[in-house]
Amino acid sequence: MPAGKNVPPRTASGELPLLLLHICCAPCGGGCVERLLNGGRQVRLYYSNSNLADAAEFGHRLEWVRFLAELNHLELEVDPYDHEAWLRHVSGLEMEPERGLRCTACFGYSLMRTALRAQELGCHFATTLTVSPMKSSKTIFAVGGQYASFEPWDFKKQDGYLRSCRIAAEYGFYRQEFCGCEFSRR
Repeated sequence: MPAGKNVPPRTASGELPLLLLHICCAPCGGGCVERLLNGGRQVRLYYSNSNLADAAEFGHRLEWVRFLAELNHLELEVDPYDHEAWLRHVSGLEMEPERGLRCTACFGYSLMRTALRAQELGCHFATTLTVSPMKSSKTIFAVGGQYASFEPWDFKKQDGYLRSCRIAAEYGFYRQEFCGCEFSRR
């Protein structure tokens, strides 16, 4: 269950409504998708990754997210790659350390994009970013909490990161060595 109070009511048929899941990569997404589907959620993936330093990395990660979507029979939507817009969004924060204000702004960019799409669909949204031990769920919840339709799932809980790693190994998902932006390569 999510860590907050933003859980939507069940439909008249007793089902939980659609959840748009922001996904950054297949290794992070595997355990998150499994947990949501096992909990009875209807899930649609939303790949929004304009933070990635180049279009080739964007495309490579997308290939594996497509594979994850196919494995789980999920719809996948792709937010168009626009690294220049992302750079404008984090402008002035380039020298911030990892886990600093640049990362918070980066979360804000992706979650804003996801929130806009969720609003168009009339559904709630969550993010796979919380599964990473390198990312603060508290920070992500603060950023996502700006949107009424955000569900604060802490996918690290209940060995979520370990489960995601096992799924990634089982299917041979591409595992990147860095978060994605040029500043995280330092």
